[in-house]
Amino acid sequence: MDQIDREILRILQENAKISMKELAKAVHLTSPSVIERVRRLEEQQIIEGYHAHVSLKKLHRPIIALVMFKSTDCKALSNFCNNHPDVLECYRVAGEVSYIAKLATHSVESLEQFIDETMQYGTPSTNIVLSSYEKKVIDAFDMEE
Repeated sequence: MDQIDREILRILQENAKISMKELAKAVHLTSPSVIERVRRLEEQQIIEGYHAHVSLKKLHRPIIALVMFKSTDCKALSNFCNNHPDVLECYRVAGEVSYIAKLATHSVESLEQFIDETMQYGTPSTNIVLSSYEKKVIDAFDMEE
């Protein structure tokens, strides 16, 4: 991966809907060259996909919570979280807790219900997100070659 590939990655992270023509102009290459580079980055699975960022508030899921578990049944908890509609992400981690689930839910009551339903898998500890920052662009220039 060279400097042009890194610049392509940076631009696509900022705007995945950019046309190949505009992208080519931004990196000073022809459209066919850029299309080939993007295809190669996709084949190498450096680019894993293109996503729409949606407003959880507009989808009536304004409450974001991180629930940490000291699990007694990791497989069952993982299965429960993977199938629960409010769970956005679930991580198995090393340390004092064994799982962290990120939820987006519509009410404190639905969060409480989730917590109650997971107690059979271990001890949950819940943190409600008050504000957040999400890094949108990974600097590909810091990546090792």
